[in-house]
Amino acid sequence: MIRKSDILMTIALVAGILLAIGQSPRVWAQADGSSSVLSDPYVRDVGKTGLDHLYNLEFEQARAAFDKIDTRYPGHPIGPFMKSLTTWWEILLDIQDTSHDDAFFSAMDEVIARADRLLKRDDKDVDAMFFKGAALGFRGRLRSNRGDWFKAAMDGKKAMDYVLGVPELEKQNPDFSFGKGIYDYFAAVVPEKHPFVKPVMVFFPKGDRERGLAEIKHTAENGHFIRAEAAYFLLQINYLYELDFDECVRYITWLREQYPRNAFFHGLEGRVYARWNRWDRSEEIFREVVDLFQQGHTGYNAALAEQSLYYLARREMSKRDYDSALTYLHQLEALAARNNDDSYFKVMGRLRQGMAYDAMGRRQTATARYREVLKMKEHARSRENAERYLKRPYSG
Repeated sequence: MIRKSDILMTIALVAGILLAIGQSPRVWAQADGSSSVLSDPYVRDVGKTGLDHLYNLEFEQARAAFDKIDTRYPGHPIGPFMKSLTTWWEILLDIQDTSHDDAFFSAMDEVIARADRLLKRDDKDVDAMFFKGAALGFRGRLRSNRGDWFKAAMDGKKAMDYVLGVPELEKQNPDFSFGKGIYDYFAAVVPEKHPFVKPVMVFFPKGDRERGLAEIKHTAENGHFIRAEAAYFLLQINYLYELDFDECVRYITWLREQYPRNAFFHGLEGRVYARWNRWDRSEEIFREVVDLFQQGHTGYNAALAEQSLYYLARREMSKRDYDSALTYLHQLEALAARNNDDSYFKVMGRLRQGMAYDAMGRRQTATARYREVLKMKEHARSRENAERYLKRPYSG
């Protein structure tokens, strides 16, 4: 089922674009021929080191590297922007946790303020244009995740000129193909899949699906600093829109090999195999994730463990081993009790409990679970399915 939140989030296309292009230092020349801070070999070297630590979830090392850049260029937007990337990844690892939101919004405000000071002196300052656009995009992305759709869309619209304008300065740089590629792809695909968005999209430049894919692939294959982000977006595109299993495996395998300590990518690997019913491989991966969570490895948090337990339960239900499925689902429930939010896996886990009890002939317990789901937040037609199984028991 298409949710209003999904559509509004997509309308703020720049938020998604900047999620990636904001994380990568590049070499530009200013409009007047002077050098950008990103052309400084020191920034390129230290920034690359910091980003490698970031993707492996080594946050302290990443912060140390980004602090050096901020010290070298005080008052420049690059400092608070680079340092905010560790906060962004802390949010990404558990999107239900809002404890880092204030710090992240404050960092984006500081980036915008520093960029505005540069733009007052020169309204064509490329550094200022880039970092302001990136900050607006990041801020919009988080606002959309928190359901603040109007402000998210406004941030996205404000950032549009920066996203599409700055890459024109260096058309031959493969890193610059990425932002426009993301825009071209989604601007073409969203109206096709969701026709009622078309009236809104008339205010945005026209997209091109094939051109967008080619641009993103160009970055993934030839980029210097953002190959990982291009691969990640190609993974998402093939997972959600193109539905191409082989391409998903291609990109998630590359990401896992490059950043073996990234728990987020580890969980995505399991989901790729589960989506195409490669249950033997997905079960192996999700067991690894749960083991690493229990051992306390960085990034392997309760939210990721909930996800893994849910898919392990689905695997057991596919084998009609409902006792084992319930063992996983009860573990999921215990982890989900850490907060009061009705997360996706908490709700869907409760629904799966009802289904498992139904299949075991324990109808009274099953109906109790379905009624609980009806009182919880809606996720992926959870209430619709609960009502259906209340009328007709799930039979497996």
